[in-house]
Amino acid sequence: MCENQSSFRSSHTVSQAFVPPPNAPPVSQRDTPKFHSNEHRNLSARAFKSGAYDYHKARPSYPAQVLDLLEVSANAKLLDVGCGTGKLTEQLKERGHHVFALDPSGDMVRTLRSHLEVPAWIATAEQTSAASGAFDAITCAQTWHWLDAALASKEFDRVTSTSGQVLLVWNTLDVSIPWVHRLSRIMHSGDTLKEGFIPTFYDPWFISKEVRLRWSHPMTTTSIHLLTHTRSYWLRSSEKTREKVTANLSWYLNEHLGFSDTDLIELPYRCDAFVLSKKRR
Repeated sequence: MCENQSSFRSSHTVSQAFVPPPNAPPVSQRDTPKFHSNEHRNLSARAFKSGAYDYHKARPSYPAQVLDLLEVSANAKLLDVGCGTGKLTEQLKERGHHVFALDPSGDMVRTLRSHLEVPAWIATAEQTSAASGAFDAITCAQTWHWLDAALASKEFDRVTSTSGQVLLVWNTLDVSIPWVHRLSRIMHSGDTLKEGFIPTFYDPWFISKEVRLRWSHPMTTTSIHLLTHTRSYWLRSSEKTREKVTANLSWYLNEHLGFSDTDLIELPYRCDAFVLSKKRR
């Protein structure tokens, strides 16, 4: 193999060699992340006011099966709420939909505008600044757990048509795999949603469809470090805490798991997606 050529390390290969520590914490059994208060939730969410470049470079997109869940016409009007840097926004646009986007982070919206020509503005899910009945569907990727579910449910009802839909989707590290679970703890990546979780929402919405699947995203040790830098924990941490996280992560990836900087690592993910439809009135 050439010196600069990457070698591929599958999750299965890593799992065979990995022995979890005896004091490993259990995998989360919660349906929603644990916040001490609304202020704690808001503080964690506000961490994303910066770091958009790293977020766009490190975060993965979404499996095609997720987008297939929406039953809308090709030219439907969709609003991507909590759009971030436009990972899902771009996938929706590629399908020919008329896509609009909003996010409370100005940094995220600026990054989205730099590579996507879609109307995008700074707003929240609870107060979208959109006209009543303006959209056929709303999408929320990596977003719903940061919101006030009651207020967002009401606002989404207002700005969608009578047959409107809401797509909720999460990519999370597949912590059912022991070495990935330990990685998530070191990264503080938010092992917060149990296998088979159901999101909290309110009338008039009900779950009409869902898909749960596993997939993987190829990464290097450098890109896993960058992925760590996109987490709320990292963004709101001190330099001293960040140095500790970086040291622990380098030890785990390079010494404990034996990855080299040129290895291409198959990082396992779990994807949970739900379509919410409106009850008849």
